[in-house]
Amino acid sequence: MLRILSSLLLFALMTLPAHAHGNAGDGGFITGFNHPVLGFDHLLAMLSVGILSTQLGGKAIWRVPAAFVLFMAFGGMLGILSVSVPFVEAGIALSVLLLGLALVFDRALPQLLAMLFVGFFAIFHGHAHGTEMPSIANPIFYALGFLAGTIVIHLGGVVLGFGLQKLSAKRRMVRASGVGIAAIGGYLLMSVL
Repeated sequence: MLRILSSLLLFALMTLPAHAHGNAGDGGFITGFNHPVLGFDHLLAMLSVGILSTQLGGKAIWRVPAAFVLFMAFGGMLGILSVSVPFVEAGIALSVLLLGLALVFDRALPQLLAMLFVGFFAIFHGHAHGTEMPSIANPIFYALGFLAGTIVIHLGGVVLGFGLQKLSAKRRMVRASGVGIAAIGGYLLMSVL
């Protein structure tokens, strides 16, 4: 099962654009949903949040992704209201890099610190979603779409995290995925600086 999921994820990642920042579509729920799902940078960060939450265990499994969603909604509102947030693209790229490194180092962070860590970067992700909302969009449906897309990706990360825990080489697999995610985050960061 894990091989099938990994293969599907790899295939999806190879066919996606590097960023979800562009073609707006019709501006409804599906467009909002697609923004995080089809954006490679958003996808990696949100999968990492789900995997990280399973490393922490307990209530962090739902609290850490929930913190991301809440802070992202706040960032989305800032974007919709055209409130400037500096270095959004760099913040998104840095989130991919640091979330990847968090998986590599596999340290048991205090839950509140993990929530604040992912929440800080979620503001950048949300701002990108909010500012790139098409002018023809229904803001409520678009916002519900990008929140739903984010939740689905987090759930995928949680499932992946639990799947990795069942492997005998769990620690190596999580660290290897973290190295790959961090390397991509570093590349993305270099491309926006």
